[in-house]
Amino acid sequence: MIRAAVAGVVGFILIFIESMIVMKFKGYATIEFGGLKPFINVWAMNFFVVFAILTQVTNWYVSRQSFKEDNSY
Repeated sequence: MIRAAVAGVVGFILIFIESMIVMKFKGYATIEFGGLKPFINVWAMNFFVVFAILTQVTNWYVSRQSFKEDNSY
């Protein structure tokens, strides 16, 4: 549950970071997303990327902790 909330917020922040990078490279002053629907689509893509990364990091951390606790190797 917390991963989804974090992914939503970080996905939203990534939109502005990506926009700043594009504006810097292209020399634009503003970016027009073309409405609310394309903006939400970009946010959804960022959400799923961040959610997948957070899931993998969480799984890695949990397996690492369980490996440290298991001394039967």
